[in-house]
Amino acid sequence: MKKQLHLNLFIYGRGHHEAVWRHPRASKRSLMDIEHYVECAKKAEAAHFDSIFLADVLNLPPDVDTSARIWLEPLTTLGAVAHATSRIGLIATASTTHTEPFNLARQFCSLDHISQGRAGWNIVTSFSNAGSRNFGGGGRLSHAERYDVGEEFVNVTKALWNSWRDDAVVDDRDGGIFIDKHRVKEIDHKGQSFEVAGPLNLPRSPQGWPVLVQAGSSDTGKAFAARHAEAVFTAHIQKGTAQEFYRDIKSRVVDVGRAQDQLLVLPGISPMIAGTEAEANRLQQELNELADTNVGLTRLSDRFDGYDFSGIKLDQVLRPEDFPDPAENQSSRGRTELIVGAVRREQLTMRQLLAKLAGARGHFVIAGTPGQVADVMEDWIDSGAADGFNIMPPVLPWMLDAFTEEVVPILKRRGRFRAEYNGRTLRDHYGLNRP
Repeated sequence: MKKQLHLNLFIYGRGHHEAVWRHPRASKRSLMDIEHYVECAKKAEAAHFDSIFLADVLNLPPDVDTSARIWLEPLTTLGAVAHATSRIGLIATASTTHTEPFNLARQFCSLDHISQGRAGWNIVTSFSNAGSRNFGGGGRLSHAERYDVGEEFVNVTKALWNSWRDDAVVDDRDGGIFIDKHRVKEIDHKGQSFEVAGPLNLPRSPQGWPVLVQAGSSDTGKAFAARHAEAVFTAHIQKGTAQEFYRDIKSRVVDVGRAQDQLLVLPGISPMIAGTEAEANRLQQELNELADTNVGLTRLSDRFDGYDFSGIKLDQVLRPEDFPDPAENQSSRGRTELIVGAVRREQLTMRQLLAKLAGARGHFVIAGTPGQVADVMEDWIDSGAADGFNIMPPVLPWMLDAFTEEVVPILKRRGRFRAEYNGRTLRDHYGLNRP
């Protein structure tokens, strides 16, 4: 039997290309209009996607004047989307650096109850210095410190979700007992960063706890994922590096005593789809021509801890030495390694690098026919590069429609994707055990 793949829709503004907000085919809805998110979610659900995903940023980006990077808070948004859908999984980003375990455990437990078992938590250890200034102003933590806090945070959150037995709610009207208090336990956690008594003030959720998702690609991030994550969103420009990541993370999962199939690897892919490859490339070029160089430079600088790239000419061929060492980066080490690796392999100019990153911030961008996109996805699945994909349409909802109406049917005919939902929860869709 052919290996079936998993599909997540990453809803990001009007699409993933940094200039998409200016494109005439992009959604005309306000980014504050909940119907934008509901519309995309319903389209993905009709195509039997496993899940949708919302990212988050905890500060107003400095380039907000020339880019559309504002959005609704993810958990609140998915609460509304849950009411408008019935099967598709709902994954929200939330930070371990700038919240508290009890609050977060309660919020995600609530979303899992509201959605009847469709919630997922994308765990991030926030690295933005601008974001940290909105939460006490104490400055950001180092890369290692963020993961130390994140480790304790996740362990406390799991303990809170486990503080109720499944059968704790008796609801015995005749006997006068609503909850059996012997089936609810305090956690009495006292650690380095958190002190939490517990128990949670909500019963155990339908999935036991929400599906845990993570996106770190550094050694520290991969070790964290091996211990905790059930799905990993990752970024790779080429299949070779995706294969290396896949082998590495799967071996780490086994090393900590988990089954390989209990962690799914879902690289990002941003497909520009048209009737011919030439037309798809033309559409991609249309978007690239709308991109603002200054926006690209600002975002590149953010990836490298604020490094100033203004002294590099746009048509100058780049060298790895033109970038700070990714190993010393306190922000996103995995993504900076990817960027420097692309420069080393392809001898890009700064203009070419910015164009490459404009499409999907370092994720795999493909322009082609529906069949070509399906072929690439199958190849990645069969060659040990992915268990599925984080679909990142460059233009929403236009390219989402192209993918669901033209690529998904090909994948279904080839036996690569489900024809119908076989379960109701996100764990059902992903084939994950209930904790």
